[in-house]
Amino acid sequence: MVQIVRGPGPRGRGSVGMNYEQVFKDAVDAVKSEGRYRVFAHLERQSGNFPHATRHHDDGSRSPVVVWCSNDYLGQAQNKDVLGAFTEAADRMGVGSGGTRNISGTTYLHVELEKELADLHCKEAALLFTSGYVSNDAGISTIARLMPDCVILSDALNHASMIAGIRHSGCEKIIYRHCDADHLEKILKTLPLGRPKLIATESVYSMDGDVAPLEKICDLADRYNAMTYLDEVHAVGLYGEGGGGISERDGVAERFTVIEGTLAKAFGLMGGYIAASQALVDAVRCTAPGFIFTTTLPPPLVAGALNSIRHVRATNELRLKHQERAQRLKDLLVEAGLPVMPSVTHIVPLMVGDPVRCKQATDMLLDEYGIYIQPINYPTVPKGTERLRITPSPFHDDAVMDDLVAALKDVWMRLQLQKAA
Repeated sequence: MVQIVRGPGPRGRGSVGMNYEQVFKDAVDAVKSEGRYRVFAHLERQSGNFPHATRHHDDGSRSPVVVWCSNDYLGQAQNKDVLGAFTEAADRMGVGSGGTRNISGTTYLHVELEKELADLHCKEAALLFTSGYVSNDAGISTIARLMPDCVILSDALNHASMIAGIRHSGCEKIIYRHCDADHLEKILKTLPLGRPKLIATESVYSMDGDVAPLEKICDLADRYNAMTYLDEVHAVGLYGEGGGGISERDGVAERFTVIEGTLAKAFGLMGGYIAASQALVDAVRCTAPGFIFTTTLPPPLVAGALNSIRHVRATNELRLKHQERAQRLKDLLVEAGLPVMPSVTHIVPLMVGDPVRCKQATDMLLDEYGIYIQPINYPTVPKGTERLRITPSPFHDDAVMDDLVAALKDVWMRLQLQKAA
């Protein structure tokens, strides 16, 4: 409950006002009471030894940890060539960009990276942002706002960054059922053919590991005169012959108006981007506050990303190994009778269904087994669907995988968690 307190006012007179600190404490207490208060583990990743890390404890001691929830899907953050490109650029150009792109923050590396990203997605141009969240927020809001009376049709499970972009556009939004092309078409039929429309979807949904019907969405966009915006952040680098994502794998990349992606997952660094026509990208570059008014990515990071993308595009070996590792873990979890959710991608969700016990399970895994998996709870997923989200990489070998399954079986038994139906 918010408290009203009386304190000294101007010139010593008493005044009545809100206890501001209590507001913040109450907000934290509410999260704790629901069992979804998040505690960060203090980890030190071991360069060249992914997925192994060192945990730092409050008493100064340390212990070994195997990381099972990283979005560095291909271990590119520790690729020696990527590290070399990063450090060489730092030695040559310094570690800061110097400002916004419009003032002093553009280097030839930024231009080269944007060309590489445009080519990756079969587009005319690309534009870098400081994160995938910012690229979605700035991209969607700006594109929709530029079209008079635009309506945005959004998948029900789109990421928070896409929802932010939709909200900040100020446009009308209509939500269609998750991955339901039939429901999307029913909505499209009710809208005037000449009204500007933007269909916003992800390719891989990172909490369930399912995939949107991209070809059907493109067909509907063609039929009902709509633009399309595709978030490929959990697929870029991982799918398609050259790592262009699900849209490349399914042969529909050129049909999407805008493809958005990240440098922070399969490519192992940081940053976001959109790829589209030259005119659209230039319009966003000239008018998006999220691009204009922020310092750009530093040259070392851009150099590392450029090297990482070229490395991932050049070989399919990492992608094949990644899929093999994910499938082996799913098979082991099924054999163990654990409630792994069906997934056609590299995401391996393990259902718990309760925030308190989800946190208990991950605490036990970390404290007793040196296994790091963060609990996934509301608002990332709906209440009652709390889970462990496991992301095996090409570098999780059979030994650590067997250790994980054995530990999960023990934790499930001790906490009396529900097993697979």
